[in-house]
Amino acid sequence: MARHPSSPARSDPCAAERTLFTRAVLLAELAEVLSRPMAARRLTLSGRSLQDVLADYTLAADVVTPRAVPALIAADPDDDHVIAAAVAAEADLIVSGDHHLLVLGNHQNIRIVTPAEAIRLIAG
Repeated sequence: MARHPSSPARSDPCAAERTLFTRAVLLAELAEVLSRPMAARRLTLSGRSLQDVLADYTLAADVVTPRAVPALIAADPDDDHVIAAAVAAEADLIVSGDHHLLVLGNHQNIRIVTPAEAIRLIAG
């Protein structure tokens, strides 16, 4: 999730600076995903460890605590945590490759986009 740090929520998603947001449960899920064999092989090839990547991500992102986690995505309830974090952060964008999130398109005026689309938006 991203929001321009010097402007109110729902700012221009093309603004140059970004603040990244996550929550503890999403950090745990990232660790689990990066521990899977294919991701672990890619980390090894890149010369990075799981701990390095998690440490860098934790430093780059602000951790938020949503007031509630609404049940929105029955097919993948873990994705509800992504939406809850974005709402708590008053994010402009949710950047994801997850089909269950992408089919929503937006939630509470927070656009849900692919990484490629986010790059296009940010690059202008």
